[in-house]
Amino acid sequence: MKSVIIGGIENEQINFDYTMTELANLAAADNMEVVGEVRQNIEKPVSATYFGKGKVDEITRQAEMLDAEALIVNDELLPTQIRNLEKETGLDIIDRTALILDIFASRAHTRVAKLQVKIAQLQYQLPRIRTASINKMDQQTAGGNTGGGFTNRGTGETQIELNRRVIQKQISSLRKELKEVQRDNETQRKKRKKSDIKSVALVGYTNAGKSTTMNNVLDLLEINDSKRVFEKDMLFATLDTYVRKIVLPDKKSFILSDTVGFVSKLPHQLVEAFKSTLQEATEADLLIQVIDISDPNYRQMIKTTEKTLTEIGVDGIPMIYAFNKADKAGIPYPSVEGNQFTYCARDQKSIEMLLGILKKELFKDYETETFLIPFQDGRYLDLLNKEANIKKTDYQADGTLITAEVAPKLKQQLARYIVDED
Repeated sequence: MKSVIIGGIENEQINFDYTMTELANLAAADNMEVVGEVRQNIEKPVSATYFGKGKVDEITRQAEMLDAEALIVNDELLPTQIRNLEKETGLDIIDRTALILDIFASRAHTRVAKLQVKIAQLQYQLPRIRTASINKMDQQTAGGNTGGGFTNRGTGETQIELNRRVIQKQISSLRKELKEVQRDNETQRKKRKKSDIKSVALVGYTNAGKSTTMNNVLDLLEINDSKRVFEKDMLFATLDTYVRKIVLPDKKSFILSDTVGFVSKLPHQLVEAFKSTLQEATEADLLIQVIDISDPNYRQMIKTTEKTLTEIGVDGIPMIYAFNKADKAGIPYPSVEGNQFTYCARDQKSIEMLLGILKKELFKDYETETFLIPFQDGRYLDLLNKEANIKKTDYQADGTLITAEVAPKLKQQLARYIVDED
């Protein structure tokens, strides 16, 4: 495990303490041990070295004393700042963007996620090419798959312009491949939209409990164990969007999506690259923003999530604010007030209440109707039994009289069989 110092410039940032705590958590998520921390309160970063001269000297001394191998900086650095800091301190210099990219590289599992991360990494590297060879850069990109995979960027060879053109070609090629891989996902989304099935997307900060919420919904409804999604108490446990069809006991159904988590100062390269992964959120009928209420910075997390949603084009979609981990916060649960739901994702009563909220929000347009289905049109009776919530069935001489709660599309399809019981 690599020993690192974290550092940042306060610059009168209101949420500076929060972002530094987050930086330490990100380092831990990338299999690094934070052994020290440095802060400087100056008006703006020094153009050459980010930190002032005195602080750079302090970092060098602290690194020697603590046997640290790298410095992780709380902002995205200029290429010259990285070079100069490496020269002055003798440390590997990792900025916040590079750290997040490395974590993403180690967490990506599906082909789509791997391509998106690779594109983002190359976009980050492009303006930072020095004299490293293409082979060395490829090794650095691949190295992220092990976590904490940073190596000293070194001096390498020349041909910087040639290397830039090669990387630009790689980006173009990867984008083309990404579009091809995404076609199947887009086809599946179009099929769901055509079927008029409702969709719900879990969004929110990384490690807020989105995957735990989804898994406990699946468990409660006894949906196949193979449908469970990966969950772990760590930042960015997964980068992949998981989509599951949820069928409720009354036969109402909807699509539930577990999307990639957010973090403050999410690199713009990743926001752009993951727009397609977050497509499920942009096209959802309802968003559930999962929030860790036990975290003292949860209000800032809400702002971060909503800022990122705006960046990816999410606008005007109804949202439920789901305050998770109420057990850790010592808050009574489950409870609901307006569009705010307080719960514990591992609590069965909480999940039952959540499903009740979803039913109320998603199926407002469902209506109860009575149909008289002639015996010769039995296929429509089968359709009702399969897709509707049957409330009453009577067998009469001229057919089956059935009262059911139905979706607008099904009501329209069977309109000629509707009878007025009055």
